Amino acid sequence: MTEHDLPHEAPIAGTELETMLGSLERQRAIFAWKCGGLDSAGLRASHPPSKLTLGGLVKHLALVEDEYFTRRLLGEEWGSPWDSADWDADPDWEWHSAAEDSPQELYALWQEATDRSRAAVAAVLDNGGLDQLAAYKNGNGESPSLRRIMIDLIEEYARHAGHADLIRESVDGLTGEDPPR
Repeated sequence: MTEHDLPHEAPIAGTELETMLGSLERQRAIFAWKCGGLDSAGLRASHPPSKLTLGGLVKHLALVEDEYFTRRLLGEEWGSPWDSADWDADPDWEWHSAAEDSPQELYALWQEATDRSRAAVAAVLDNGGLDQLAAYKNGNGESPSLRRIMIDLIEEYARHAGHADLIRESVDGLTGEDPPR
């Protein structure tokens, strides 16, 4: 699981947009490091009593990337594998099905989702700034701004990077706050 030579820090005195993009990329890089380089057993391991696995986290965050940036922001339909999942039968399908996927499949799924997300954000930013509204409307008919979606993703990654910290340490003792440069 890799990230494309990304900086590990948001700019010290950047614009709001630069800071948000840098913060999201930092969280992605931390997550990639905490979940990367493991075999199937490592990705299926949990830290009891929790049943969370690193593989489940990888697949979940791939889903979240596609949900927020592809579906909500752009208003596009699901792609594979999300479009073939039976969400009614198993609303937590991504968590449960990750155990059936190889490390290569999980890492590729996440990397492809983050690539789509970067492209979606870049396309939207070409037409304006963080105030742009998403195609998605909630039950009250309101659309979140790109700013809100970015904050939601930063929070999601930060939360799950903490989970990954605990699970990864229990798998092979890897600790630390930042990926090696």
